[in-house]
Amino acid sequence: MKLDINIFDENRRVEMLSQSCNNLVIKVNDKIYNVDVKQTSSFEYSLLLAQNSYNIELAATENNPKKYFINHGIDNLTATVTDCQSRYAQTRAVFGHTDNKNLIQTPMPGKVIKIFFNEGDKVKAGETVIIVEAMKMQSEYKSSDDKTVKKILVKEGDTIESNQPLVILE
Repeated sequence: MKLDINIFDENRRVEMLSQSCNNLVIKVNDKIYNVDVKQTSSFEYSLLLAQNSYNIELAATENNPKKYFINHGIDNLTATVTDCQSRYAQTRAVFGHTDNKNLIQTPMPGKVIKIFFNEGDKVKAGETVIIVEAMKMQSEYKSSDDKTVKKILVKEGDTIESNQPLVILE
């Protein structure tokens, strides 16, 4: 999984290379790190990196689930995370494609793993509507606003194509 993380107006490309229990091997830009991570509460983490220990608090902002406040005792930081779904939406906007918030589709081919709602169900903003697996990575597709599921165009287990419409909301 690759993420772009912006801290102090600097972009960093972060990729998890491997995971074994709490031990992660991550690549930040072109440098590789071995990190031991343990979640100590719902929003606190303990990190061991290069024989240094760090305790951090991590909380998503209320109005943007991809923007986080980070406190590690010395500084308070704000980080914005851009995942593949956000990158895809940004690319579509750059090339003049309108972002239809009523249509859920995936930028990559894959397989439908789980559908959480039925047609006619009410969905709240931020709730996961469908999970799709692509390249051994599962992506959650969420509703941007409070909506109703108008039409489900796929079923669990279906193999899907790039940009295939999956769910229509209204």
